[in-house]
Amino acid sequence: MLFKRYCPSEIFPCSLEGKKTRAKAAHGFDWEEERQPILQLLTQLLQLDIRHLWNHSVIEEEFVSLVTGCCYRLLENPTISHQKNRPTREAITCLLGVALTRYNHMLSATVKIIQMLQHFEHLASVLVAAVSLWATDYGMKSIVGEIVREIGQKCPQELSRDPSGAKGFAAFLTELAERIPAILISSMCILIDHLDGENYMMRNAVLAAMAEMVLQVLNGDQLEEAARDTRDQFLDTLQAHGHDVNSFVRSRVLQLFTRIVQQKALPLTRFQAVVALAVGRLADKSVLVCKNAIQLLASFLANNPFSCRLSDTDLAGPLQKETQKLQEMRAQRRIAATSAVLDPEEEWEAMLPELKSTLQQLLRLPQEEEEVPEEIANTETTEEVKGRIRRLLAKASYKRAIILTREAIGHFQKSEAFSQMDPEEAEEARFLNLLGAIFKDPAASTQKNPQESAENMGPGQTDGKDKPSVSEPEKSWEKDELVKQEMLVQYLQDAYSFSQKITEAIGIISKMMYENTATVVQEVIEFFVMVFQFGVPQAVFGVRHMLPLIWSKEPGVREAVLNAYRQLYLNPKGDSARAKAQALIQNLSLLLVDASVGTIQCLEEILCEFVQKDELRPAVTQLLWERATEKAPCSPLERCSSVMLLGMMARGKPEIVGSNLDTLVSIGLEEKFPQDYRLAQQVCHAIANISDRRKPSLGKRYPPFRLPQEHRLFERLREMVTKGFVHPDPLWVPFKEVAVTLIYQLAEGPEGICAQILQGCAKQAQEKLEEKNPTQEDLQDTPTLPAFLLMNLLSLAGDVALQQLVHLEQAVSGELCRRRVLREEQEHNTKNPKEKNTGSETTMEEEMGLVGATADDTEAELIRSICEMELLDGRQILAAFVPLVLKVCNNPGLYSNPELSVAASLALGKFCMISATFCDSQLRLLFTMLEKSSLPIVRSNLMVATGDLAIRFPNLVDPWTPHLYARLRDPAQQVRKTAGLVMTLLILKDMVKVKGQVSEMAVLLIDPAPHIAALAKSFFSELSHKGNAIYNLLPDIISRLSDPAGGVEEEPFHTIMKQLLSYITKDKQTETLVEKLCQRFRTARTERQYRDLAYCVSQLPLTERGLRKMLDNFDCFGDKLSDESIFSAFLSVVSKLRRGAKPEGKAIIDEFEQRLRACHTRGLDAMEELEIGQGGSQRAPSAKKQSSVSRHQHLTPAASDNDFVTPEPRRPARRRPNTQQRASKRKPRIVFSSDESSEEELSAEMTEDETPKKTTPIRRASARRHRS
Repeated sequence: MLFKRYCPSEIFPCSLEGKKTRAKAAHGFDWEEERQPILQLLTQLLQLDIRHLWNHSVIEEEFVSLVTGCCYRLLENPTISHQKNRPTREAITCLLGVALTRYNHMLSATVKIIQMLQHFEHLASVLVAAVSLWATDYGMKSIVGEIVREIGQKCPQELSRDPSGAKGFAAFLTELAERIPAILISSMCILIDHLDGENYMMRNAVLAAMAEMVLQVLNGDQLEEAARDTRDQFLDTLQAHGHDVNSFVRSRVLQLFTRIVQQKALPLTRFQAVVALAVGRLADKSVLVCKNAIQLLASFLANNPFSCRLSDTDLAGPLQKETQKLQEMRAQRRIAATSAVLDPEEEWEAMLPELKSTLQQLLRLPQEEEEVPEEIANTETTEEVKGRIRRLLAKASYKRAIILTREAIGHFQKSEAFSQMDPEEAEEARFLNLLGAIFKDPAASTQKNPQESAENMGPGQTDGKDKPSVSEPEKSWEKDELVKQEMLVQYLQDAYSFSQKITEAIGIISKMMYENTATVVQEVIEFFVMVFQFGVPQAVFGVRHMLPLIWSKEPGVREAVLNAYRQLYLNPKGDSARAKAQALIQNLSLLLVDASVGTIQCLEEILCEFVQKDELRPAVTQLLWERATEKAPCSPLERCSSVMLLGMMARGKPEIVGSNLDTLVSIGLEEKFPQDYRLAQQVCHAIANISDRRKPSLGKRYPPFRLPQEHRLFERLREMVTKGFVHPDPLWVPFKEVAVTLIYQLAEGPEGICAQILQGCAKQAQEKLEEKNPTQEDLQDTPTLPAFLLMNLLSLAGDVALQQLVHLEQAVSGELCRRRVLREEQEHNTKNPKEKNTGSETTMEEEMGLVGATADDTEAELIRSICEMELLDGRQILAAFVPLVLKVCNNPGLYSNPELSVAASLALGKFCMISATFCDSQLRLLFTMLEKSSLPIVRSNLMVATGDLAIRFPNLVDPWTPHLYARLRDPAQQVRKTAGLVMTLLILKDMVKVKGQVSEMAVLLIDPAPHIAALAKSFFSELSHKGNAIYNLLPDIISRLSDPAGGVEEEPFHTIMKQLLSYITKDKQTETLVEKLCQRFRTARTERQYRDLAYCVSQLPLTERGLRKMLDNFDCFGDKLSDESIFSAFLSVVSKLRRGAKPEGKAIIDEFEQRLRACHTRGLDAMEELEIGQGGSQRAPSAKKQSSVSRHQHLTPAASDNDFVTPEPRRPARRRPNTQQRASKRKPRIVFSSDESSEEELSAEMTEDETPKKTTPIRRASARRHRS
């Protein structure tokens, strides 16, 4: 029937068109189309009762194998997993399902599935779908157990050697657990052994299967005890593998916990433990693990069961209050429980001493009875009175109990309870015996608790019969209240602990914000956004800390910062547009509180981006103007912040401020008393943003935006600066600086305005000086001026000098260039057509280019000559202030005011920027102040000034470079930070020569201030990207840092070198550096230097070729191996090499280790012999090599050379011709720059003849010039 259906005569088409049709006709049928129907027919065939086709009605296994073999062959096709082949996959699954259920195919199918998983990676998902279908629809659950048993019995060592097979098994188990976890859970015990195997993929698969079972099967609060135990075991295993040796496993565990937390399947009892695991993994060496740890903590925050506000301070108060309440409730319950549970005998023994004392007092002073009368009613029975006595004793009312007992003895004389007393006993003993018998009466013990809870009843009162029935509900209510209180305290405690862990994580994650991996930085940013939304106070620091990332070169990081601020600030809550605008402005204003200049610039860039994209609503701008003009009520600080925000927005749209310029002038620059210089300063900043501060480009045809000198803005600025000059207001100085900058930026002829300001201020200073003359003439004293006036005058002169220089080099130079280009274009356009056509077009373009370059040089020379010859000439107003600046700087004892010293030093630095001649004449004074000033702020400011001078006049500052490096070891933290920033800029821009003095930057890696250490780390990270810079500098750094005279201690040296050597990643560099370090052993003179060199060698990422270099130079360090630390360092090299060594490389590793141990043992024996008393050096078995080493050591002078000086060659290189081959095999000599240069004097006590005269021009070397 099958063959009849597919007879070629029936499927041939009547007309053959196209290549595909011809191919189909040639082969009989299209296999791609007919494959599925054939499989369906085979399935129908197997579903029939075909046993009678064979003898004994037993179907032969060969037949089943024939049919199923076709299915397995089809599955081996890599395209079977494609979507277009889905019908075929389903047909194969159905056919094999029938074979499993009707033809006992399970064993063969299991073996075949295992084989295919090992050899075909594409089959994992296909077989998972098939097996899950067989287990659910066909009822063949046992096949899951069989397959898992086969995988579980695989040897872990074999899987470690078969990564493709392990990958297939891992993918199969992972997907199978996602589909049928309830069926797979019974077979998990078989897979546990793979958690201890070497293959990390199998570990990941088993852990993923456990996580799926926790999510889908073992989830919920209604689990049975056995299921709960299984869940806890799985979670324990996951937590344990959070510390797995493989980073991929640790990362996978964190990902699984993230899913568990997101689906709220993690029990509350494990919250703290898993959070602690995530916080601990933040310090992981693997970037992937850190990233997933941050994601897990973010999931904890988003799905925490505690509160939407996770502030330590908000939770600490309620926790303390509720804990105290719980303690009080427990104390009350403990007292009640103690009185109910205590044995009467114990209670009686406890109260007996005090009872005796009270009884003795009453027997001695019987009149006290009348103070506490106890009456017995006629209706009271003996038992009732005994009950009253018992309650009085329980309440410690001993006096009343004794009096009542005495009354009862007289009242109940015929009663056995009160009359059976031995008359021979003393009265005290009789009373005690009677009271003891009453208190310890067992008949009343069952009613003791309810009776003790009641008050002492008077005569005629009896216990109510319903008392026990009332007390039971009260007890139950008290117990419920205690349980509720305990749950509340536990909830608050968990919330507080969770908040503390998040706070701890914030401190760690904030340090990861500037990692090199962009994805980690993006995760950090998203984490801080979420933490900020949950109200954690420390999150504000992280939100501020991410601001500088807006300048990141990574587009993803920059966009992440913008998105973060969009989420946090652009979508505030509010009922109306105005309410939302108020919330947005309030949040942005909080960022400006105590913000640094850098933070404000970053925020300005973000707001500029938002304004340019129209993401800020008009209501925000309107409300800012209302606050600035005081139409909306606000505080002075809020008004100032509103002006700041308007200025930031003007960067994106200058018309925001440009159209309201007069309004801004009236807001901040109107005359009033006292003058608000802070507001005026922010108004100047806002107005400055309406123009482009950059140097005009050549293609810019229109003149820059300038305002006339008569504009009201400049009148107000001139008046405010001049009038504020005589007032000792500290805010006047920064306002004056901004005002001068604004004048030069926007005014036509700004030098005229500033000259008027300088003249006005100098005139006022002269008047102040003359005011004191009449009184001082009598005393014959030199006239004096208040320090703040002199400080204001020098500061103003310095600002005008610097802005005049900037104006000339940017605005004037740009305008000259613009006018020249326009003039050339006009001349070109007015030429006759004949003149235009003369000469070739190429020649004309070249000539124009040459003419343009010559013109640029001419303009630059003009500006330079103005700066050199005119600005500080005696005819210019700035020159009048030079003698005053020099006098203050040269006489720090006479002018000792700190603020005056700061202003004078800054003014001197700014004046030096103008002229190379003036700078050259004053460099010695500048560097003397840099070295010797007692004020850290002066040293810090001068460090910045000299850094600017090194960029402007590099040839002049080059001889003074050692004094710049010297500030890196300044005792003041502020100066070290500034020096680190300045030297980072100069070195990375190739403005100073980088020699061994860069070791001073390396010392900053161990600075006690974390931000300085981070700065040094960032410097070396950037330097590592400049070719072979660090590799070339390492020998010099090692020489200087291990120098006993001026180096660092051993442990800090290890910290520094571990960081620096981590940048050596190239094998060739490692091999060369190993050879250099080994040869340094010969010239080192102290044990400390030996240890330092050994440590450096141990930190290098050695390969087999590097090890061969060490073997070639074994003579250099072999005799030093008797030192235990040196021996341990080289052994660590051996252990590192063994980890990834190939079988053929293990032999050389073993040889190296044997030589190490032999030299170490031989050295120890020699030391023991020396201790016994044998004189002389001990010769090693390899006498020839050892003697050569000793000769090198004897030739090294110990007193005159620097440390680590490479020795001179013993013989000249020129020898007989036949020695050429031998000379070629000789090892190259290693020479370092530190060996050739001597230590420079860093003292600032300089005379004229000590001033450096070297003026070698500096060539800016590019990264390509470094030799590899």
